[in-house]
Amino acid sequence: MKFISTTLTLLTFLFACNSHASDLNKEQIWADEIEDTLMDGEIIMLDDGSNEFLSLFTEATEDQQRAAIIMHGTGIHPDWEQVIRPLRIGLTEHGWHTLSIQMPILPNDAEYTEYAPLYKEVAPRINAAMKYLKEDGYKKIVLIGHSQGSTMGSYYLSENKNDVLGFVGIGMPDLHDDVRMMNTESLKKITTPVLDIYGSDDLKSVLDNNEKRMAAANKAGNKRYSQLAIKNANHFFEGKQDELIRWVADWMGRLDQ
Repeated sequence: MKFISTTLTLLTFLFACNSHASDLNKEQIWADEIEDTLMDGEIIMLDDGSNEFLSLFTEATEDQQRAAIIMHGTGIHPDWEQVIRPLRIGLTEHGWHTLSIQMPILPNDAEYTEYAPLYKEVAPRINAAMKYLKEDGYKKIVLIGHSQGSTMGSYYLSENKNDVLGFVGIGMPDLHDDVRMMNTESLKKITTPVLDIYGSDDLKSVLDNNEKRMAAANKAGNKRYSQLAIKNANHFFEGKQDELIRWVADWMGRLDQ
């Protein structure tokens, strides 16, 4: 009986640990689907020190030795058809190589509150992507995040020394009252140039915090923070993808001048 009790305790502990880590089985399912359907770019497996994770590298039409790391939103993958795929392919026509990376994810029924512990996995993945690009000679690197990808990106910048050229946060929400998941808190620590871009018909959690995000950037003394609303765009920029790409590419291009 003592052996059974010890085993159950161990299994409970292991389950608890795994419940606070990315769902690697789901990541593998996404990776298999992408491998079967990928039309543009190539699969690059990166190592974050604990696990390999999927990334998609897409070459620019004109090599200017600059690249963008793209981070998707909640529970999806680096080739998602809304926002992510259009950006990772569209930006290559503006002289930017792109590396779209798999962010930590949970099962589909997970609540936002359950994502907070996964934020410890964000820095190792972004650092692995940065290392890959730098070793390939790309010295000018921009981070781009959509939805929870923007929240993970801003948290990373607020907590880690970095030399990124700029950060584009697309549809930046506050997901939970945990400071890790609040753009309005992370922006208080970021001095890197930031483009805060959203749709005029975006989510309530984005629109209700526009002024708070701006105030947070002001508190950080970030004089290169700017907000931009795309008229009639929703959180996924349906029908507005080309306009989103143009604004993002224009802002990134001015960083590189």
